[in-house]
Amino acid sequence: MKTSISVRENIRLAAYTTLKIGGAARFFVQAETEQQVVEAFNFAEKNEFDIFVLGGGSNVLIADEGFDGLVLQIASKGISDFRESGGNIYVTAQAGEDWDGFVKFCVEKNLAGIECLSGIPGFVGGTPVQNVGAYGQEVSETIANVRVLDRKSGEIFELTNADCRFAYRTSLFNTTGRNRFIVLAVTYALKENGEPKIVYQDLLQFFEAVKPSLQETREAVFSIRRAKSMVIEEEDPNAKSVGSFFKNPIVSRANFAEITKTAQSLGIENVPCFTVDESSVKIPAAWLIEKSGFEKGYVKGGAGLSTRHPLALINRGNATAKEILALKDEIQTEVKRKFGVELKPEPVFVGF
Repeated sequence: MKTSISVRENIRLAAYTTLKIGGAARFFVQAETEQQVVEAFNFAEKNEFDIFVLGGGSNVLIADEGFDGLVLQIASKGISDFRESGGNIYVTAQAGEDWDGFVKFCVEKNLAGIECLSGIPGFVGGTPVQNVGAYGQEVSETIANVRVLDRKSGEIFELTNADCRFAYRTSLFNTTGRNRFIVLAVTYALKENGEPKIVYQDLLQFFEAVKPSLQETREAVFSIRRAKSMVIEEEDPNAKSVGSFFKNPIVSRANFAEITKTAQSLGIENVPCFTVDESSVKIPAAWLIEKSGFEKGYVKGGAGLSTRHPLALINRGNATAKEILALKDEIQTEVKRKFGVELKPEPVFVGF
């Protein structure tokens, strides 16, 4: 059978990531259709190549040596919507759609449910994998189903929200189903003329007692993110990052009591936290990083911390992946030593 994919060789991957770091892919394919995705996997299997699926490159750190296999970027486009009873509008976006462009599309149609996720870089296909969330909202709240290619069976089918096993920054796709399911499209159940979700402290303070529209909420999120250099803008020296590099750790209440005692012994009165459930709380990773001695703008070789947000590790110009890893390790070691908390990275490490 004649193939419709174009296989390119020795393509430098840095240009395809927001960190602007990474060596070359031995082979590189951009797939614009489901058939091309299947063909790319068949090509890799036939030649016994390892394969890595790349989206918008906003949540990956690629090794300086690159990837000795096939990098497949899913570049499918298209948005469609249909109405169902129950007050929801179901909107399906192909995996290669720009995420913020999709949010903009939904907000302009006055569809509520993802407005607080404005300004997040990357493609739609990556959102269910990480259960992307920000400012009090997660995609798991609105995802109805995810269309996938099952690498094990070769079949294409849809997984329900429950099938995806969503939790904080995790899902089936980055846990038990890692490397098995390839996201092809995502359908979201959104509320027509619904109210924006204003529960996060930054947004509550921004609007005070005012009741904003979806568009005003989107603009506020952009304003807040921009102030923290969490919007990818070429002219911003903090822009070469993956956003939040570490997950906010969730600890038991008993563990939190110990952390509080440790903090008090260091002269720190209060440890900020957010309730997760009756038995656990979430501690801001940014707070742990700063209290462990890493201020905004901290520099380590070509890597550093954003001058606006300690949770963002940045490429200061010509950083290598090894320099980013060295800074990551230094932060993790010091936070563990000082507070006994293990910070877990958010990005995927490729080629190491």
